[in-house]
Amino acid sequence: MVVVTNIVVSVIVIFLLQLIGMLIFSWMTPFKDLEELRKGNMAVGLALGGKFLATAIILGVSAYTNTSIWYMMLWFAVGYVCLIAAYWLFELITPGLKISEHLQKGNTAIGILLCFVFLGTSFAVSSLIV
Repeated sequence: MVVVTNIVVSVIVIFLLQLIGMLIFSWMTPFKDLEELRKGNMAVGLALGGKFLATAIILGVSAYTNTSIWYMMLWFAVGYVCLIAAYWLFELITPGLKISEHLQKGNTAIGILLCFVFLGTSFAVSSLIV
């Protein structure tokens, strides 16, 4: 019974952290992600999908490598801060390129690049969690 309870609590915490992570990412953009998705904006879809998968990778590795929910949450927070830093660093090293404007205009190349920036960061950061 204790094992089942631990699994249920862990799954609930994982879902909540994923939801909170995506909510924070949506606050970082000046446009409404869901509205852009409804319009069929592929660039926003790619960037949002990259954020979701990158967050899930860090969350999955932190859950897999930690037996305590508290340590899992701590390592997820560290990894998540790295994802946010990667976004702002990407914005900083491309001064002539306003990422959010290009995403909102549907620039698929920017969406793909940002997707891979998030995925690459999540893989690199996940190797530190172990």
